[in-house]
Amino acid sequence: MSEQSKYPVNLLDTPFPMRGDLAKREPAFLARWDSQKLYERVRAASAGRPKFILHDGPPYANGDIHIGHAVNKVLKDIIVKSKTLAGFDAPYVPGWDCHGLPIEHQIEKLVKGDKKSIEAAPAIHAKIVAFRKENGLDEKAIHLPADFIRTLCREFAEIQIERQKKDFIRLGIIGDWQHPYKTMAFDTEANIIRTLGEAHRNGYLVKGQKPVHWCVDCGSSLAEAEVEYEDKNSPAIDVAFPVKDSTALAAAFGLPAEQLAGVPAFAVIWTTTPWTLPANRAVCVHPELTYDLIETPKGLLILVRELAEAAIKRYGFESVEVIAQAHGSKLEKLALQHPFYDRESPIILGNHVTTEAGTGLVHTAPAHGLDDWLVGQHYGLSNDNPVGNDGRFLADVELFAGKTVWEANPLVLEALAGSELLLASVRLNHSYPHCWRHKTPIIFRATAQWFIAMEKPGHAGVSLRSVAQAAVDTTEFFPDWGRPRLESMINNRPDWCVSRQRNWGTPMTFFVHKLTGELHPHSLELLEQVAQKVEQQGINAWFLLDPAELLGAEAADYDKLKDTLDVWFDSGSTHFAVLKQRPELAWPADLYLEGSDQHRGWFQSSLLTGCATTGRAPYKQLLTHGFTVDGKGEKMSKSKGNVVAPQKVIDQMGADMLRLWAASTDYSGEMSISDEILKRVADSYRRIRNTLRFLLANLSDFDAARDALPVERMLTLDRYALVMAQSFQQAVTAEYERYSFHTAMQTVHHYCADDLGGFYLDILKDRLYTTAADSHARRSAQTALYHITRSLALLLTPVLSFTSDEVWTTLAGHGEDNPLLHGWHAIPQPADGAQLAADWAGVREVVALAKKEMEVLREAGTIGSSLQAELRITADERLYPLLAALGDDLKYVLIVSKLTLAAGATTQVSVAPAAGAKCERCWHYRADVGSHADHTGLCPRCISNLFAAGEVRSHA
Repeated sequence: MSEQSKYPVNLLDTPFPMRGDLAKREPAFLARWDSQKLYERVRAASAGRPKFILHDGPPYANGDIHIGHAVNKVLKDIIVKSKTLAGFDAPYVPGWDCHGLPIEHQIEKLVKGDKKSIEAAPAIHAKIVAFRKENGLDEKAIHLPADFIRTLCREFAEIQIERQKKDFIRLGIIGDWQHPYKTMAFDTEANIIRTLGEAHRNGYLVKGQKPVHWCVDCGSSLAEAEVEYEDKNSPAIDVAFPVKDSTALAAAFGLPAEQLAGVPAFAVIWTTTPWTLPANRAVCVHPELTYDLIETPKGLLILVRELAEAAIKRYGFESVEVIAQAHGSKLEKLALQHPFYDRESPIILGNHVTTEAGTGLVHTAPAHGLDDWLVGQHYGLSNDNPVGNDGRFLADVELFAGKTVWEANPLVLEALAGSELLLASVRLNHSYPHCWRHKTPIIFRATAQWFIAMEKPGHAGVSLRSVAQAAVDTTEFFPDWGRPRLESMINNRPDWCVSRQRNWGTPMTFFVHKLTGELHPHSLELLEQVAQKVEQQGINAWFLLDPAELLGAEAADYDKLKDTLDVWFDSGSTHFAVLKQRPELAWPADLYLEGSDQHRGWFQSSLLTGCATTGRAPYKQLLTHGFTVDGKGEKMSKSKGNVVAPQKVIDQMGADMLRLWAASTDYSGEMSISDEILKRVADSYRRIRNTLRFLLANLSDFDAARDALPVERMLTLDRYALVMAQSFQQAVTAEYERYSFHTAMQTVHHYCADDLGGFYLDILKDRLYTTAADSHARRSAQTALYHITRSLALLLTPVLSFTSDEVWTTLAGHGEDNPLLHGWHAIPQPADGAQLAADWAGVREVVALAKKEMEVLREAGTIGSSLQAELRITADERLYPLLAALGDDLKYVLIVSKLTLAAGATTQVSVAPAAGAKCERCWHYRADVGSHADHTGLCPRCISNLFAAGEVRSHA
């Protein structure tokens, strides 16, 4: 018979395995949550509580989820679960953004027979083939009816949603996955239309001819959030605009008229978009800058003082002389000749002119730039646009008819060179707006569009900008830097162009008078009638509508708008279309949470639609997380080979590992992820899991209903452990409340490593293993461990959702319960908790000092484990009473075999190897080991614990 079986210790096992094996085991948890209808049970358990609403910013229904999607959804899930455990009713309704060009573009590729697209969506392609056959169309026909295209777009979006939903659920995200919201749902489309109607009712919807970002590949205007800036190589040219009136020029510079008579003079502009010169209507100078009139071999040149020297050098002039100077305000209305058209381009004033580059004189084409348009409005300049939707010059544009804007660039240079007005031409790499879909350069062009006006007073006489600024002031931001970022964007943004010229989108359901261009006088009533139809039939109800059905004879005088809404208006309207319509939700939302790019996207579009319809933001708080980057801090890209796919991480390591990484990373900046980082996360997870396994193993024979002790009967150390656990729980829940998840995880790791592993559990092992199984001392320890385990499992639930459920199941012995059906654990507290915390803080000072001294002997090889040591402690007047109060139990706190305590002026610890023999059962060294004839390998304490009444402890 082995000594272990002869003299057993309470070394118990647990079904909670050492290895999590998360990747293989997590799907079983998901299946159980689904079969048990966990989300519905949580909703029922939360009924009547105060609500907390996190409104889901809808991902776009196209393509598999990436690591950024995973981070976003995990952070949301952490909040929803922590709020549920904190006592809120926190429903989570996931959503998808479904309309827009990317899906329409995918259908176009299928229609055109793109092989990769067909492989990805064979069922939809089969429908296209069948449609052509049924309707007698050529098998390669690409001009299919718009309503059929919209039907295909809807089906494609549904397929994408199901793919993404599967991955989100695999992440352990709890939500109403059976009833998500979709912007393409008929009722949602109808309510988006109603949101537009409310913006119109409040006076913020206007029609205008303004320059907008325009993608010639999309054939549509782009929202600000759809524009990316990339480097582009462009011609940078200096162009001389001839001055028409030398007398006026002399007067502007304070010179005698005869001095300049007959002398050629030019105002010089610099531009990187030569193709915009056909639309030039003026040259702009800053009223407060100083301009030089310079005599050169070319004639007199007007240049701003700060840039004149560099410009003259570009032109290759060596001998020049400044003959006069004048403020820009003196040059206003000086007549210039357009460089290649027979029309005048006067000098005008504008504060947007800078001295950063060029000449200090800005070529002004109101059809091709917002600053140009604004200053052109002030001066009454024409904003006629010579460029069509396809990016080609219109047929009546002299010199450039039918040419694309890019083809026009060299032709402009040729025309300028022919008239000797091209002073310099170089190639320049500069940041230029590109379409986020096509990655191609876009243009600014004036088109007839519909706008949400930022400056026009609304129904209450207040501009939308003012309302939005006030709304930002009342919003709480996490992190704080989100506030100035959104403020700046609201302060500086132009009117919001909400109209698009596409098929797959929510229609702008208005009738416009054919002659006046005015909306029908009963637009709002008509809009509601259309919304009701859309609610039943979807957006095709509008596109296929015969206007006479609603207008009767008036239909002859009105056009039905064909424009669709900017998709950002779609998603930005979901606070009304979803939050106000679903009974389990509430408006405004408590929190919106998205990536930092959404200050210019969803955060802003939601704010503006909220302010335009209700006068306030649709959210109380905004939380922003950074982008994911690789371990070197570099942006992820397939070409670099540094993309981390969430699906791969889950398949290899499990979703809880990905969740722990997301929670442990400071989301306020860039979030780095790599194989090496995930290995460190795995190590961290193992330490947490080992702690949980130790706790569960030592509770294997503990029934709380039968064995738990009231707190006043527990040993001193165990009561202190409850105080520590309560302090820990308060710290973690406070960090959850502040959305500071990485500090919450730091607190968890510190608690597991120091307060538990490095202190309490280390001390407890002797009592747990060696005292009688049902002794008061052991049950006291188990009572503390029970409360610690429940608290820790609940605190980990928002992050390690699978693991915490596994802990809960192990504790309960079955899987019918779930942590989310509970609140934060009510840890019983001793009446003298504050004093215990203070006293044990002093004790732990001595423990730390003793460990330091023992480590010296351990490194020297004098002792191995701490039980091979005996200590002599001299304690000062502050610490001596605390240590003395522990009596004989002090040696168990210090985990040594023998201890002598004395009072002294200072606190000191001396260490020596323990004398005596080692007990085969408890491993303590004692002089009396073997003193009992029948149990020669045991100490009297173990003999008593095994065969008699057992030892009595009061403290540790």
